[in-house]
Amino acid sequence: MTVPSRMTAIVIREPGKPEVLVPQERDVPQPKAGEVLVKVAAAGVNRPDVMQREGKYPPPPGAPQDIPGLEIAGEVAALGEGVQRWKLGDKVCALVPGGGYAEYMNVHESNALPVIAPLSMVEAAAIPETFFTVWHNVFERGALKSGETMLLHGGSSGIGTTAIMLAKQRGAHVIVTVGSEEKAEACRKLGADVAINYKTQDFVAETKKATGNKGADVIIDMVAGDYIQKNYDAAAVEGRIVQIAFQQPAKVTVNFLPILLKRLWHTGSGLRPRPVADKAAIARALEENVWPMITAGKVKPVIYKTYPLREAAAAHALMETSEHIGKIVLTV
Repeated sequence: MTVPSRMTAIVIREPGKPEVLVPQERDVPQPKAGEVLVKVAAAGVNRPDVMQREGKYPPPPGAPQDIPGLEIAGEVAALGEGVQRWKLGDKVCALVPGGGYAEYMNVHESNALPVIAPLSMVEAAAIPETFFTVWHNVFERGALKSGETMLLHGGSSGIGTTAIMLAKQRGAHVIVTVGSEEKAEACRKLGADVAINYKTQDFVAETKKATGNKGADVIIDMVAGDYIQKNYDAAAVEGRIVQIAFQQPAKVTVNFLPILLKRLWHTGSGLRPRPVADKAAIARALEENVWPMITAGKVKPVIYKTYPLREAAAAHALMETSEHIGKIVLTV
């Protein structure tokens, strides 16, 4: 495979609305020791990309500073020194700290996973950010077990649809919150046991009703704000609340008494700034536990819409409407 010297990337011209995303010519990066250069076929679009575009989520040191994109799929086009697992032409999907909206991207070999049948490149590109996030937060931090109940906010998002499928495959009961009946029906089709419309229903009361007043064992929250107090109220004794994002203010007044009375855990994690070794460990856990589910056709990313790379601004505009169910993906 001949690698060109220049490529097209989508650059954040300045912090702002979707139209600040513009195509620009850039040098193709050279893989460092332990890295592979991937010829990108597709790149997933995620909320952190929107936040970066708005100037609210700076990339970690060493990552491309003005090119968003946290997950890609494509072919290995060049090998850095010492790479052992991959060879030229291998099809991989990978978690990256930024820079995914481009024709080529460097990836540490340990943060890549094989693109297996029956996945298309578009589907493979929709996996890393969401599946890494869900696996670590639901099953490692949240320690969700078979027979337990998970309450998941944002059930129709990329994170949400992934979490529903994986939790059901591992024998959990799933309650989700959504903003419309269409989204509720989509979540039920994926396996959610209960879908609560947060616009018309009280999710605390509905969660208690669905669990015989016990509450949820694990709560995955990307909202924050007044949801923090409500999560404590909706949690079961020994419940685990995992914070994965903040769509409402991170600073709120909270009554912490339920933490003592119910022996609650409230934890959280951000994936992007984690060291390569941490992400490698999650990648291996996914390959061991989730890749067999994909091979068996039991789990598959939900794709809502694709856009050509140069139409990244339109993809961001769609994400900001929150109308999508599942993932939005850019094709190269």
